[in-house]
Amino acid sequence: MGKGMRAGKKPSMGGGSMQKQLQQMQAVQRRMEMAQAEIEEKEVQTTAGGGAVTVTVSGRKEITRLEIKPEVVDPDDVEMLQDLIIVAVNEGLRQIDEISNAEMSKITGGLGIPGL
Repeated sequence: MGKGMRAGKKPSMGGGSMQKQLQQMQAVQRRMEMAQAEIEEKEVQTTAGGGAVTVTVSGRKEITRLEIKPEVVDPDDVEMLQDLIIVAVNEGLRQIDEISNAEMSKITGGLGIPGL
């Protein structure tokens, strides 16, 4: 028998530590789910063309509102209007991603979880 070992006694495999880590990960998962629900309730509003196009994007990455000032609707330059809409939508999506990443980083800290 190894030094300090008694007959019938098994060496500790750190089971309590593993259980504690599992509980911590479950707590992190619950906090992440709560944060995700909060993010989904948020909205960002972005503009393009000096306010000619305004887009509201939800935390679910859905466009919930689109406003186009009538003076920018030029039948001879539809392409410009399309570009303004794309710019405003992409900026809204970028801002939601930024909010989501910041909130998740608060929870995960330095855990090094891939994809977060």
